[in-house]
Amino acid sequence: MKKLLISCFLVAVCFLVNAQSVDSIPKEYHLNGSISATNNGISFIPTFSLGKPATIFNFSVGGKKLSFEPEIRFSLEGKPWSFILWWRYKLVNDDKFKITLGAHPGFAFTAIESSLNGVNTSSIKVQRYLAGEFAPNYFVTKNMSIGMYYLYSHGVDYGTTGNTHFLTLNTNINNINLSNGYYARIIPQLYFLKMDAKSGYYVTSSLTLFKKNCPFSVSAVGNKIINTQITASPNFIWNTSLIYAFNNKFKKW
Repeated sequence: MKKLLISCFLVAVCFLVNAQSVDSIPKEYHLNGSISATNNGISFIPTFSLGKPATIFNFSVGGKKLSFEPEIRFSLEGKPWSFILWWRYKLVNDDKFKITLGAHPGFAFTAIESSLNGVNTSSIKVQRYLAGEFAPNYFVTKNMSIGMYYLYSHGVDYGTTGNTHFLTLNTNINNINLSNGYYARIIPQLYFLKMDAKSGYYVTSSLTLFKKNCPFSVSAVGNKIINTQITASPNFIWNTSLIYAFNNKFKKW
């Protein structure tokens, strides 16, 4: 799996660098990312969680349009939780309106406990998924946007959820001035989730506190059921996270 991830990352970098035409104008690329430590790993679909502390690595490498954005998640015990290898393309990217398209292969890991001849053993089962996303956003002001997000996921392996539909309506309010250079970001969401024949409605919100020019921030997420048939969903889950972020840009002639 490590070799697979390294190979995907190197292929992505080579593709993104060589896919651009070479002329006298330098091409700008980015290498961004964040590392989060959280008391309760909440999944990409926030009604599900790992149920214990986790570490999450997010990266983004690419140009103005196309980027490779892997999300690598582990429990704090060092066991893999999920690997999501996003490719994202900015179809529209102006000051007022943005549309992002994305697709990924995903790998979810589950610990399997078994006993053989009285000896307890533990193994990890890998479940594979393929997914695509559509995310339009309209900026009401420089620091406030409204939008929707749609994700479709298909489970490849036996025992996985065959068809998952995840649709959200969201608002992003950024750079809320608190005091002494401290700011806040709030992202409330109302969403619909359908997993094969079962479905439900939920509300979730995140609050992030940060300081300008400081790579560290603190975030909290809460998720509440409105009405659901999905029995695996807890009525309410929450977490807090300490986040370290970095942002680098470079040019190629």
